[in-house]
Amino acid sequence: MSQQSESHDGHGHRHGHAHAPGHHHHDPTHVDWNEIAPLLERQAEIASPAYADAAAWLGTLAPAPGVRRILDVGSGPGVVTGVLAEAFRAAEAVAVDGSPELLARARDRAEAHGLGGRVSTLHAELPEGIAGLGQADLIWMGNSLHHIGDQRAALVEFAGLLNPGGLMVLVEGGLPTRHLPRHIGFGRPGLEARLDAANAEWFGEMRAELPGSKEEPEDWRALLAGAGLTPAGTRTFLTDVAAPVSPAVRELALAHFGRLREGCGTRLDADDRATLDRLLDPSDEQSLHHRTDLFHLTARTVHTARKG
Repeated sequence: MSQQSESHDGHGHRHGHAHAPGHHHHDPTHVDWNEIAPLLERQAEIASPAYADAAAWLGTLAPAPGVRRILDVGSGPGVVTGVLAEAFRAAEAVAVDGSPELLARARDRAEAHGLGGRVSTLHAELPEGIAGLGQADLIWMGNSLHHIGDQRAALVEFAGLLNPGGLMVLVEGGLPTRHLPRHIGFGRPGLEARLDAANAEWFGEMRAELPGSKEEPEDWRALLAGAGLTPAGTRTFLTDVAAPVSPAVRELALAHFGRLREGCGTRLDADDRATLDRLLDPSDEQSLHHRTDLFHLTARTVHTARKG
């Protein structure tokens, strides 16, 4: 599981997103994260200022000198692990993921950013491996809890890893990512809202197929309290990249829409499939390759709770 992917909240994991809907629809617990590693990395890099703002806020809830060990659960390629290591300079930040390939990227990234001495990696399959993660002062779960079937039981286990006064951080929910105006000049207006609906349907099926899956209202504050923790605040952080975008942001949008076309295409009507095909066609002057109205706007919600 990898945090940088967008989920249903990011409408891609996404992230966040995307969660690679379709590719792994029949076996959602074995997503080929390595295949989409560059996409995950790019998503997180573009959102890094928002993650840095979130980490600075966490520093007011858990003062940096007291945070000695951080678990970044579902770290993916380690972009956010590095952000947390930069914010909490007395801490060892541990990237935790089920993909050895993504953990290798996380190690390389830490070395390249001069953080190799404080960033380590830990391969773990969750939820089975939770007990082996060790104690921590801060546990960050960025769009990763929703990859565990029984989220409530997993949170109780994670809470058991926190040292007294430690902070649990869930990044879940927010707003769907938007890239285009409602009316793009062809096709039926409101394409992204319909893509959101198709992806939400896929996400529900993915959740239902997870081992031990339990239906759970997504009241994250209540779930944190149910795990014996004291909610410590919720904030939402914006990523706002206005048009005209850089080539990197354009590349991310192309990958995002391409994966949605492949994974959610059967959930869309013929008109919307045709619109997506035009958006992805480099020879079409109104495609994502050439549009001047392309942007990247999303919001991630961060929920926190403290161990008494």
